[in-house]
Amino acid sequence: MNSQELVIQRFKDSIAVKEQNINDAELVSTVAQIAEKLTDVLKNGNKLVICGNGGSASDALHFAGEIVGRFQLERPSWPAVVLNADVATMTAIANDYSYEDVFARQAQGHVCPGDMFIGISTSGNSENVLRAAKVAAEKGAVTAAFLGKDGGKIKDLVDYPVVVRCNTTARVQESHINIIHIICELVEKNLTQE
Repeated sequence: MNSQELVIQRFKDSIAVKEQNINDAELVSTVAQIAEKLTDVLKNGNKLVICGNGGSASDALHFAGEIVGRFQLERPSWPAVVLNADVATMTAIANDYSYEDVFARQAQGHVCPGDMFIGISTSGNSENVLRAAKVAAEKGAVTAAFLGKDGGKIKDLVDYPVVVRCNTTARVQESHINIIHIICELVEKNLTQE
């Protein structure tokens, strides 16, 4: 396969996963439910708390940027905290406790009842995301996760699991950012039409 053929194939691979998402009624319903819940969370003066590792950490930052800044509409800023954004805090917790606790320890400090926590893990098994989801639930937050493969261990721990059923990390991440954009569009629509 030459370079141009590879480019075309990867576009086709991405389209195939997104078509699979379209036909997954549970995934579609859960994405819509997360948008409704996040609308309520922000309307009530609470915040979004997000985290992930690697590419998923970048997706968490991207999501917060759309919420705090704006997505497509001019509107007030809404609060979002990204647990993987603070390098000093993460490395201190990793050093003093463990890497598995870098998000849970921050969740103890940042998550309040009525907030929404969203963990992002393409495997569904990231221990640090899983521990943060547990803490967020204990603190009274609505919990959701963007996952891949079969949803892993995190799927059964959160209120709203979104499982992109694909084993290729890159394709899962492409769907996750698509889902983030859809949620942002719905939340903006909901909160600016009231």
